[in-house]
Amino acid sequence: MLSDAGCRRVSLEVYWLRFGIKVEKIDNVNLVKLTDELHTRLEELLEKRQAETLTPEEKAEYAGISELERILTFVNAQLIA
Repeated sequence: MLSDAGCRRVSLEVYWLRFGIKVEKIDNVNLVKLTDELHTRLEELLEKRQAETLTPEEKAEYAGISELERILTFVNAQLIA
């Protein structure tokens, strides 16, 4: 069974997949990217991470968004290839 924190993270990840990504056409190729809102949130979390002021919840959020960004990078590489 998932803890409350685990449930919140799963809920956030489902939200990110539904509302946190967009398709953008660049050089006649459709690429999958983070929305501006989610990208801004990632930058905010990165700044807090560098200042070592992330809460445990923010650490989990940062890890999740970073993983999503890595997945999108992989998907885009496959689309371009």
